[in-house]
Amino acid sequence: MIPIIDTHLHLIYPDRFAYPWLSGAPALNRPWSIEDYLAEARPLGIEAALHMEVDVDERHSAAESRFVTELDGIVGAIAGCRPESPDFERQLDDLADITGLRGLRRVLHQAPNTLSQTPHFVENIRRLAAHDLSFDLCVRHDQLPIGQALVDSCPEVSFVLDHCGAQDITVGNLSPWREHITELARRPNLNAKISGIIAYAGKDWTLEAIRPYVEHVMESFGWDRIVWGSDHPVVTLGGSLTDWVGATREIVRGASLDEQAKLFNVNAKRIYRL
Repeated sequence: MIPIIDTHLHLIYPDRFAYPWLSGAPALNRPWSIEDYLAEARPLGIEAALHMEVDVDERHSAAESRFVTELDGIVGAIAGCRPESPDFERQLDDLADITGLRGLRRVLHQAPNTLSQTPHFVENIRRLAAHDLSFDLCVRHDQLPIGQALVDSCPEVSFVLDHCGAQDITVGNLSPWREHITELARRPNLNAKISGIIAYAGKDWTLEAIRPYVEHVMESFGWDRIVWGSDHPVVTLGGSLTDWVGATREIVRGASLDEQAKLFNVNAKRIYRL
């Protein structure tokens, strides 16, 4: 069983941090600890995880990443940030000092389309390169052209497209998502994360229904520019961590062992400098 580095783990500690969005997500609005995650993850071959910020209250962004990087099984963190903020330079300096920080993310799929398109936002994202930090791109399928514009404006920054860029896509309706992914993959500074699919496919998803999404991203980006993520616990909206690991392993079963290793751990080590 090829070992997995999970590049997209969310942990929720409501006794420590504030997550304003959870009040509107009752299925997820409870503690999700590292201990509970590892109990399911380790038997599945998940040996380590990169923590992805949980759109925590802006005041807690640095504290969240400092806390999780001290937890068992966590090999790095992606911190939340606000590149639209006038004091982003100060925020970036503070975050960059965190041991184990590997990148930043600003959730865009619930933000106005114009947020990431201002010269100020672009200039601040370009600052990540000097700190050797990547940027996880979290956009809806209809926002992929906006994501493309940001990637094009920051050629020196390494980006990772979260969740196959497939938020809110109805399973079976591949266009125009498919064409956008093909075009996005032409950007050499953009990688793609195989994650999040079943959370947006509903409880009745099937392997054959999600397969075209996963395979198209893999074919477009190639085996050297993809990583795997659980999106736990958001994944539980459509199944379980066990379901998602099993589905992914089945989809790539026909690939070579070297190709599978690239998806599950080798690329993560390189892209996130683990």
